[in-house]
Amino acid sequence: MKLHITTPLTVAVDVDGILSLRADDATGSFGILPGHADFLTSLTISVVSWTESDGTRHFCAVRRGVLSVTGGSEIAIATREAVPGNDLATLDETILARFRADTEAERAERADSTQLQLNAIRQIVSHLRPTGRGGSANFS
Repeated sequence: MKLHITTPLTVAVDVDGILSLRADDATGSFGILPGHADFLTSLTISVVSWTESDGTRHFCAVRRGVLSVTGGSEIAIATREAVPGNDLATLDETILARFRADTEAERAERADSTQLQLNAIRQIVSHLRPTGRGGSANFS
């Protein structure tokens, strides 16, 4: 079987001659062997593993995505992020470091967004606040 794992920016994995593949979707873990029926599913955040014809196992952490099987021999995964590796321990360290950096960046983006919203609210409130003692609001 052939396996292609792509992200919006790169081809993370492109191998031919795999014997089996394991992945996870919302229903749990599943396997794919040669001759598998055409199939389409949404992946969860998980580690996809496959065995090549020489018995070597490989791994790729994916951050969600879509997996399709066509013709019983073509497996394609399109994902937001893919981190390939040959050793689970090393892959685990790499994933934790990358996801931690992403989490910190997402936190900073949320803080910036919140600050922008607060500034917009302050501007709206100051614009609608009554002017002077007469109590009339400034709506211009």
